[in-house]
Order: sequence, then C-alpha cells, then structure tokens
Amino acid sequence: MADVAARLTILFICTGNVHRSPLAERLLAARLPEARVGSAGTMAQHMTGMHPATRSVLEQLGGNSAGFTSRRLMPELVAEADLVLGLDREHREAAVRLLPVALRKCFTFREFLRLARVAGESVSRSESAHGEAALPGEVISRAAAARGSLAPVSRAADGIADPCGAPYDVLLACGREIDGAATTLAALLRERGRAQGSEC
Repeated sequence: MADVAARLTILFICTGNVHRSPLAERLLAARLPEARVGSAGTMAQHMTGMHPATRSVLEQLGGNSAGFTSRRLMPELVAEADLVLGLDREHREAAVRLLPVALRKCFTFREFLRLARVAGESVSRSESAHGEAALPGEVISRAAAARGSLAPVSRAADGIADPCGAPYDVLLACGREIDGAATTLAALLRERGRAQGSEC
C-alpha cells in the first residue's frame, strides 16, 4: 500500500513567497517526498525562479529549487490543502480570512508542531488501548482539538522571523530553523502513515 502521507497536500504561507515559505516547501518536500507540498505569499508577485540567496541556502540544506514559481495566496489554495502552515500568525490569519471554514486545518508551523505533540500523546494512548494507528489527517484534527490546552506563547515563539533584507547568515539561520521544523513534521507524518500502512 502507498504511504498514507502521499495523500496529504500541505501549503506553507509567508508574505512574499520569496524566502520562508519556499524554503519550507522545498525542505519538507526533500524530507517527505511522498506528500504534495506547495507554498504561497499573502503579498507575493508572480515570479519564475527562486531568489538566488534562497536557492543557495536551500541547496546547502539538501533541497531542490527546480521549477519554483512564486504565487499569491488564493482561497482555492487553502481549500485544496489538508494542512495550511503559516510562517507567522498573520499568515495563518490571512488563510482563515480567505476561507473561514478552513480554520481547523490552519496553524502556524511552530504552533502545529506543539499541538501535534499533544495530539501524538493522545494518539499513542489510543493505539495502545485499541491497537489501531491514526491517520495523518486524524493527527491534524486532534491538533486542532488541542487548541486551548496549552499555555499561550508569544507571537515571536509562534513564528519564524522574516529574513527579508537581512544579511545572508540570517537567511541561512532561518533556513536551518525551518529545516529542523520540516524534519520534525516529516517524521511525525511518516510515522503516522507507516503505522496505518503496516496494518494493510
């Protein structure tokens, strides 16, 4: 059976679709190639090709920039995604404004990982009790349900800072931060998918 993660569509959002969301898109695609991963920007201008500095950072971290085109966030992109991850709170909020019914699948990247840990503990207990593995989509639903169960965090702790206009080493540090989060997310979703697939 194909990995369950292959049925997931994940959308990353930043402001310009120049640095953060392209890095998140391509680094997660490198860590979780079975999923469909895209990105968009709330104020993006259509441009073919990746920003040279972003491409350099991406390649240092093992990603592939081929075929990248920046695009503006649109309601249909939010509708098509199973999981929408903003690089800051304003990006999550922009997605929800465009499609309010998508609230339960819209998070900041860091927020989702925090909530997924709580959901993962719940999933593990459920699996132990019932001998059934949760689908990745169920982890997303449980992460949404876990909102309000954790102490509030600062805006800075919920987002990944915009490196636009900063020196290259700041962009590289941002890329490494995103790569760490992407690696964690890939492991989480792949673990869920493999657990489900192992029963078939």
